[in-house]
Amino acid sequence: HVQLVESGGGSVQAGGSLRLSCAASGYSNSMYCMGWYRQAPGKEREGVAVISSDGRTSYADSVKGRFTISKDNAKNTVYLQMNKLKPEDTAMYYCGAYGPVVPEGCRSDWGYWGQGTQVTVS
Repeated sequence: HVQLVESGGGSVQAGGSLRLSCAASGYSNSMYCMGWYRQAPGKEREGVAVISSDGRTSYADSVKGRFTISKDNAKNTVYLQMNKLKPEDTAMYYCGAYGPVVPEGCRSDWGYWGQGTQVTVS
């Protein structure tokens, strides 16, 4: 059984910071990608950030320069450091693990995701 558990969400003022964590169990985090998505009420899911098993990262334009994705392979955990938060960042944030890794980056032929953690910025 594969499980992803997000934590670290909460309510902060604009300009503040939060650090989200996603702990994976049931498999090794080698040779695939992990990433973060978010969804606000009435809007479609938006990809936020992705990190591949070889360390390559990619960010949505809306968060570039403010958010940083990283991982700890030994702990099977991925993080999302969010700085300079804005009200428009308010959403439910979901962690996903998917693959395979290809030369161009991350494909999503298969994947898993968690239940999400709420981020509210006012």
